[in-house]
Amino acid sequence: TMEIPSPVAGKLARFKVSVGDKVSEGDVIAVLTGVTQQDGAVDDAPLDRRSAPQDAEASGRQGSSPPTAPEGKAAPVPEASPNASVDVHAGPAVRKLARELGADLARVSATGPKSRILKEDLEKYIKSQVTLAQSGGHGGGSSLVPELKLPDFSLFGEIEVRKLEKIQRITAENMTTSWLSVPHVTQFDEADITEMESFRKQKKSLSEQKGVKLTPLPFLLKACAYALEALPQFNVSLDMANGSIVQKKYIHIGVAVDTPAGLVVPVLRDVNQKSIWQLAAECMDLAAKAKNRKLKPAEMQGGCFTISSLGSIGGTAFTPIVNTPEVAILGVSKAQYKPVYDGEQFVPRLMLPLSLSYDHRAVNGADAARFTSVLTQTLGDLRELLL
Repeated sequence: TMEIPSPVAGKLARFKVSVGDKVSEGDVIAVLTGVTQQDGAVDDAPLDRRSAPQDAEASGRQGSSPPTAPEGKAAPVPEASPNASVDVHAGPAVRKLARELGADLARVSATGPKSRILKEDLEKYIKSQVTLAQSGGHGGGSSLVPELKLPDFSLFGEIEVRKLEKIQRITAENMTTSWLSVPHVTQFDEADITEMESFRKQKKSLSEQKGVKLTPLPFLLKACAYALEALPQFNVSLDMANGSIVQKKYIHIGVAVDTPAGLVVPVLRDVNQKSIWQLAAECMDLAAKAKNRKLKPAEMQGGCFTISSLGSIGGTAFTPIVNTPEVAILGVSKAQYKPVYDGEQFVPRLMLPLSLSYDHRAVNGADAARFTSVLTQTLGDLRELLL
């Protein structure tokens, strides 16, 4: 809903359109009296194709009297827009599209400057709602999660209320959508990384010369890329609306990074075509950008698969949530030395816990077991990457 300024001073005599009419640019929408042409005829002044009856207020502010309707009838009152009272930052075109689609802009995550809702944001929201509806949800913009009524916590003691950071809010919304729309299954396994860790430590002096920190993550990236090539059914996205599968011919892998503002997932491109050193340098660069809030939107898009590593913190296993529209995510926990029987005796081996969560609509359990098997073989013997 917009105000349409009058092109001239005068009195708004009558409307040429009614609420709900469709008009085009250049159409006559109202008649102004007191505006004459050289021949003395009343000039029907077209105001604007986006006009609505309430826009007549603009002419009143330009010095004319309030609008009147012919034959003493009251001017039509437009229906209130469902988004009119919502305090959101969006342009006229986006608001118009939201009204046409019946979308509540207050529910749309904004990615534009100063939290402005872009047309792409609205389209993404609509698609997510359609997906939820087709997966058994209620659709129509309603949430599948019932709103929880919280108690007044201040009755029990001192509290502090803080607004969610934008990243935290977006992450919460995306995780909710993914958890509700994806049937999750998690496959657990362990990789013997004793030799890999020994090799990594041997390259410590070389990594210092190159100015690159060589962590286990680049090796994980290469192993996952190798597994995605071996099992391309993990490198897909489901298009349930059109009943199709999108097979990707590239391998871009996202890495979850914990920042003070929340969780972000920068994406490393063409992982299968890069060396360990290149990946190590990119990981350092993207992690620094993430923690300084300098990641560009393009650097967090296009992922085929995600790695979420908690190894530096601890834990033995966890069930990561699939980062839709991807169909799988690898969770990595803290490596620990364990006694492993080699056929003759128990020997200490450094074992890395792996948790592969996957979308059971796209991937079956046997394939998931094959995927973790390829990972464990590759991490256990890096020579597998040469095959």
